[in-house]
Formats: sequence, C-alpha cells, structure tokens
Amino acid sequence: MSAHPDLSRRAFFAALPAVTAGLAVPAMAAETSGPHWSMLVDTRRCIACQACTMACAMENASPEGQFRTVVATYAVTGQDGKTGLSVLPRLCNHCDQPPCIPVCPVGATFKREDGIVLVDGDRCVGCAYCVQACPYDARFINHDTGKADKCTFCSHRLEAGLLPACVETCVGGARIFGDTNDPHSEISQRLKAAEGHIQVLKPEAKTSPRVFYIGLDAHLNGRVDGASAADMMWRPSQQGAST
Repeated sequence: MSAHPDLSRRAFFAALPAVTAGLAVPAMAAETSGPHWSMLVDTRRCIACQACTMACAMENASPEGQFRTVVATYAVTGQDGKTGLSVLPRLCNHCDQPPCIPVCPVGATFKREDGIVLVDGDRCVGCAYCVQACPYDARFINHDTGKADKCTFCSHRLEAGLLPACVETCVGGARIFGDTNDPHSEISQRLKAAEGHIQVLKPEAKTSPRVFYIGLDAHLNGRVDGASAADMMWRPSQQGAST
C-alpha cells in the first residue's frame, strides 16, 4: 500500500493546533485565525471499492440507501474504441459561495469560519430547497429525521483530532484532507505540485468549491450523476427474500 495515507495523517495532525469539470486555480482561503478545511481527490488512485461510502455510512448512521459520499461509476469509450470504467468520488463541496445557504427560509444551513458547511437540524424544516439548489447533487432529505443531510467533513471527528472517516479508510490514498490556510500542509503541497492540472466539478456554477480533483476523466465533462453505491449494494429483496 502507498505511504500517502500516512503522510496525509501526519500533515493533518500537525495542522490541527495551528482537505462541467474544469481546470481550477486553488486559491488559498480567506485568512482566518484557524484552519480552512478542504479535500483533494486523486481519481487515479481510486479503485471504486466503496470503502469510503461504507465508512461514512457507518460513522454517520445514514439511513438505508442514503449516502453522504458515493463513488459514481461510468462506462466510457476511448478513441481506440475500448470501453473502460471511470470513477467520480462525490460529496458536499463545502463551497466558498454555497448556493444552499441563501435559499434556506429558516437559516438552517450555515458556513463555519473553518469553511465547513453544516445544517442545523433543530432549525431545518425539511423543505428541500437546499437539495434543489445544490449543483452537485450532494444533499438529501434524511428518511429517518426528515431533515436535510449531507457530508460534514466529519466535523465531530475533526474536533476529536481525527481525519474524516472516508479519508481514514481510503484504500488507495485517493483522498487527501487538510488545511489550505497552511502552506506547509500536505494538501497545500499537493495542490501546488499539481498546479495546472487541478479540476473542480461544474466550475460554471461559480460556487468556489473546496473539493478539488486530479485525474478526472475528460469523458465525464463535469457530470455528477451515475451509478451510486446504493445501486451496487446487495439487498435481501434483490435475492427474492421477503422484507
């Protein structure tokens, strides 16, 4: 296994006290007194094992069939006529200009100083306006709570000094998480090293997403739909068992 996951952990822990597709220039977040969390996804290292999806679902007790992060898969055909598999790990992009915030009629969605976009479940009325406003299809109404739900970058784990569950369990080290306000963090160094090759989903939405990608297949063209983990998981009903 690559040493990248360990490097990410070391850089992350060191930073805790003081993570249409288009090319992006990952600017540093506005200066704050603390970190600004972002994520870099290297699709060249993703093997679509769905370990991230399952770890997130278990960590956050997601309802059956609903996921905060998925690895969408696509069959693509190259110029040579050969068909292969392309993958797109997806989650909330924790945008610097999140369109989900202004549409919320009760102010339940908000952005913290450290860049994480969250939902206040006590205020949320489940109207789904934010779900419709998200250009990344990264929100849903939780079947159990009736509230808007989404990736939180595992903010509860960050407060305990841990990495997000999806990063911690990524088999290939495809997810790098950290503080982009720290020029010495691993994610900042990776973004700098890949300058000119960093992409974001749907740049035309002008949301300034804080989830960056390396190696996105050109055939995807910024898509966010596709087969999800829910479509690929075994269920008793699929085998003729009664539910």
